[in-house]
Amino acid sequence: MKNLKKTVIATVIFAFVGFTMTAQNGNSFGIKGGLNYSANGDYFESIGANAESPDRNIGYHIGLFGKIGNKFYLKPELVYTATRSEYSSDEFSVQKIDAPILVGVKVLGPVSVFAGPSLQYILDTEFEGIDIDNVEEDFSVGLNFGIGLSFNNIGIDLRYERGFTENEATFIDNNLGSGVVSRVDTRPDQLILSLSLAL
Repeated sequence: MKNLKKTVIATVIFAFVGFTMTAQNGNSFGIKGGLNYSANGDYFESIGANAESPDRNIGYHIGLFGKIGNKFYLKPELVYTATRSEYSSDEFSVQKIDAPILVGVKVLGPVSVFAGPSLQYILDTEFEGIDIDNVEEDFSVGLNFGIGLSFNNIGIDLRYERGFTENEATFIDNNLGSGVVSRVDTRPDQLILSLSLAL
C-alpha cells in the first residue's frame, strides 16, 4: 500500500511539472503557500452517541501552481496541506496532497473569481497519537471557489473548500475503552488564504 501511494504521488508530481513547463510560454507557473482555517466533520464516539462538532484550527499549505490564459484562465495546483480539528480535549490531524483544477475569470482590474474541483489524496491521519489506518477512501473530491488579486508576479487569494466525498476514519481501543468504535468525518470544511509568486 505504501509503495502504491509513493507511485501515485510521484506520477502526479511528474505530470504537474511537465504541464507547468509546457504552460510557461506566455503564461506562468510558480510557488504558493498560506494558512488554512479548517475543521473536519462530526465525531461519533459510538453508534448511539451524539455527534460532536469540531472547533476550527489554523493549518498550513505549500505547493506549486500553473496558469494558462489571461482574462479567462485555467489554474491547476499541487499542494501539500496539513490541518487539525479539536473535539473537546482530543485532536484529529490530517496530512494530504490537494490538486485543485480551477477555472477563473478577471472581473475588474486585478480582481478575479474562480472555482473548480479539488482532487485530494490523504497521506496520513492521526487522532491524539493513535494512527488511523482504515480511512474509507484515500482519494476524495472537493470543491474550491473564491476571489483573487494579482499584481504582476504576486498574487493573493481567499477561497472556501468543502469536501464532496463522504469519508470516515474508524478506530477502536482508544481512551474510550476497549471495544468502543469511534468515527470521525475526514471531509474538509475550510477557508484558505494563499500568497503566490510566479517564477
